[in-house]
Amino acid sequence: MASETYSFQAEVSRLLDIVANALYSNKEVFLRELISNSSDACDKLRYAAITQPELTQDDPDFRVNIIPTKEARTVTVQDNGIGMNRDDLVENLGTIASSGTMKFMEQLEQARQQGESNQEALNMIGQFGVGFYAAFVVADKVEVETRKAGESQGWRWTSDGRGEFSIEETEDAPARGTRVRLHLKGDQDEFLEDARIRTIVQKYSDHIALPIYLREGEDAAQINTASALWTRPKSEITEDQYNEFYHHVAHAMDDPWLRIHFKAEGKVEYTGLLFIPNQKPFDLFHPDRKHGVKLYVRRVFITENCEDLVPAYLRFLRGVVDSEDLPLNISREMLQHNPRVTKIKQTLTTRVLNELKKKANKDAEAYGEFWEDFGAVLKEGLYEDTENQDTLLELARFHSSEREGLISLEDYVANMKEGQEAIYFVTGDTKEALAKSPQLEGFRAKGIEVLLLHHPIDDFWVPAVGTYKEVPFKSVTQGAADLDKFKSDQSEQDQGEQPDETTVGTLVAFLKTALEDKVKDVRQSERLTDSACCLVADEGDMDIHLERLLRQHGQTTPQSKRILEVNPRHPLINRLAETVKGQSNQADAKEAAYLLLDQARIMEGDNPEDPSAFAKRLSDLVAKGLAA
Repeated sequence: MASETYSFQAEVSRLLDIVANALYSNKEVFLRELISNSSDACDKLRYAAITQPELTQDDPDFRVNIIPTKEARTVTVQDNGIGMNRDDLVENLGTIASSGTMKFMEQLEQARQQGESNQEALNMIGQFGVGFYAAFVVADKVEVETRKAGESQGWRWTSDGRGEFSIEETEDAPARGTRVRLHLKGDQDEFLEDARIRTIVQKYSDHIALPIYLREGEDAAQINTASALWTRPKSEITEDQYNEFYHHVAHAMDDPWLRIHFKAEGKVEYTGLLFIPNQKPFDLFHPDRKHGVKLYVRRVFITENCEDLVPAYLRFLRGVVDSEDLPLNISREMLQHNPRVTKIKQTLTTRVLNELKKKANKDAEAYGEFWEDFGAVLKEGLYEDTENQDTLLELARFHSSEREGLISLEDYVANMKEGQEAIYFVTGDTKEALAKSPQLEGFRAKGIEVLLLHHPIDDFWVPAVGTYKEVPFKSVTQGAADLDKFKSDQSEQDQGEQPDETTVGTLVAFLKTALEDKVKDVRQSERLTDSACCLVADEGDMDIHLERLLRQHGQTTPQSKRILEVNPRHPLINRLAETVKGQSNQADAKEAAYLLLDQARIMEGDNPEDPSAFAKRLSDLVAKGLAA
């Protein structure tokens, strides 16, 4: 078969350029990334050989070899893992399959254009992982020779990292596994030195649970400890070793925000070494996201994407769980129905949530940073996990209308006004927009705190939970505000002129008639102090933001009629009321009624029902005002 030439996926070409520039001061990570890939390949073959022992019978001892060749100026990393065929090479070395890739690229490119530091670029890359492509930081040409376990044909992949790669058949591939040969750039001779390679391996890869050999001719020396880090006592593991294991298992470059290392004993025995990243992965909300906790059984790798091991709302966890009780030949299908896996999931979830509670109590500021990154995911548990709902409510943090920073529900309840019987909240797209919502005006005037819920999941978990310690949640955009019973923090002068009830009543009656097919009702507002009007949902109707959210996601939700509330103290409402009372310019008053309704829609984030009619009404009104 002749050599075939392919173009890299566009994202790969951009990543190669960015990585080569961002990693220039931390070039040695290329070796860590290649060793990590080799370790993963051996893990995968070890698992496959449980049911297909013939795959490893000729060479059962897994290993990684590092071979520096000074004469040729090459460094080779070779493993006897699962190997690749032609399709694997195209898929794994020509594209980036990770979900969230485009968003990552856009943000990293933006950071570069804004002149952010090399370390900040490294931190961003750390959220994504660079893997194999780090090789091009030190090499101007990379050759990959590989043969997939159980297959006879060997393959060679070659590229200079400048946009194209070639693939051809070869008989020079290893009998099984992968050989990555790096042709070093002219200024990278340091990576040919034995002492430099030893230092890098001991720094980054000592924890790899298979032997790593440094080979020179016929001589070979093992240069790592080769013991599963999670099986060692915590007292024997340094902070750097923990961090490097996290880099390996998470394919990340940032350091972890939290580490949880434990051994569970009892009916189900297992060891866990889990990490929470410092920054949220780019695929956290992507439909194709994968879980990041690897499952081992008695140190044998089983799977890296066990969705039944941790709940979906803890999918940001990275690390290892090693069971003593599960059968080695357990399949992914069997995992879904195994009671021991279910038990591990339950105890693992409890342990992680308890560690988060400790962190929240010990360091509120650091926990607040964690919540900003991962809070929206944890809230999914409020909707999905009734067993741990109370704990998750304790862990939840919120922005509010009255205070800076984040508060807990316990903080909120302790700050409730005398006579307050509900936890008030408002949902929307951003906390900045919510803070300006007209529905909050009356609550602010009374000094009543409102939670600003700006994640899409908020529209679902709140009605599912219903209460916190028997105090109900109540949306400020739904039903009557019931604010009369609270004393206002504003003076009578600040609240504006007291309206004439008869005049306002006449206006309300007029608006009901003028807008009878557009709104469910019109009434005076208790919740408005500065704005002229707003829309609210009737008690028992779907919340306004939830209805809009469902429509945006293609749900066939019938649009509910809303209640239009008017502020009788507002100058515009007063003027309109006088016009209606005097029975003059009724046509203009009706046009103004439609303008009020569209204004209320716009403040809710919706568009006017008829944008052209809205623009004409507004133009006519401004023209008449200027002519007066």
